[in-house]
Amino acid sequence: MGESPGTKGVAARPPKYVVLRTTARQEMNVAMMLESIAKGSNAKGLYSIIVPPEIHGYIVIETVGLHVVHQLARDIKHVKGRAMGSLTREEVEKLIKVRSPIEEIKPGDIVEIISGPLKGQRGKVISVDVQKNIVKLDMLETSFKAEMTVPGDFVKPVRK
Repeated sequence: MGESPGTKGVAARPPKYVVLRTTARQEMNVAMMLESIAKGSNAKGLYSIIVPPEIHGYIVIETVGLHVVHQLARDIKHVKGRAMGSLTREEVEKLIKVRSPIEEIKPGDIVEIISGPLKGQRGKVISVDVQKNIVKLDMLETSFKAEMTVPGDFVKPVRK
């Protein structure tokens, strides 16, 4: 255990997740340039390139060591620097996990309806059903008490 078949007694090292700083909004371009350089030079030790969806200016590279990243990224235009240190697998998973907006909404929050016939109306959340993707609202901008049930994709939080 801990050895790969061709290493003959040398323990296999777990991959490191190295952060590379880039120009904002150029993450995908840098990732594609890194990929083409790695394929062209037959670089060993580069496992994956991760572009976190909500973090601009950084990419995460899964590799055997920092030296591989330094070698591949040295002449790429939009690379601004390397963040020292590395991330754990759990930290990387938190960065790339897609969260539903409905998971952040709690009863008592004020939300705005962003789609459908009630677009632009605001309401106070009464209940949230994550499995059914439904939010029950007490409408604030009506002259009478009105409770509405809308899909979770139709609302965005305004304030807590």
